[in-house]
Amino acid sequence: QHKAYYYSKSPTNCAFKIQIACDFSHRILHVSEFYHGSVHDIKILRESGLLEHTEQTAQIIAGKGFVGEAYVTTPRKKPRRGELTDEDKNFNRDINSTRAAIENINQHLKIYANLGGVYRGAIDNFHKITKTGHVVSALCNLNLSKPPI
Repeated sequence: QHKAYYYSKSPTNCAFKIQIACDFSHRILHVSEFYHGSVHDIKILRESGLLEHTEQTAQIIAGKGFVGEAYVTTPRKKPRRGELTDEDKNFNRDINSTRAAIENINQHLKIYANLGGVYRGAIDNFHKITKTGHVVSALCNLNLSKPPI
């Protein structure tokens, strides 16, 4: 039961989730609290307060798990027993290429051992884990703002 609460695809490890919002300059603008792995992504979005700061002029680009949420642009799903139109396929290609750039930010965060590896601290201390996530995000922003070599 304890492992189910911290759901992870790995049978030996527990997972935490964090939601990060970035702009197109690859700066991290928002970092949510950490959540148990069993919490759905859309619940994290709703509780994070990010939607209150979003307008129609600034859309959130997200995956298919966020379909139907206001101010969130998601890829279009294939209709049951149907096919996507060429327009839908082009739309999905554009959305997914944008999301791929944001996934690179996630990879930058995982370079830091605290977020990319197995967490060895107390799993019930979410305040400490969240602070670690905020510090690592700030370090990532600082690192990305420096010119290369």
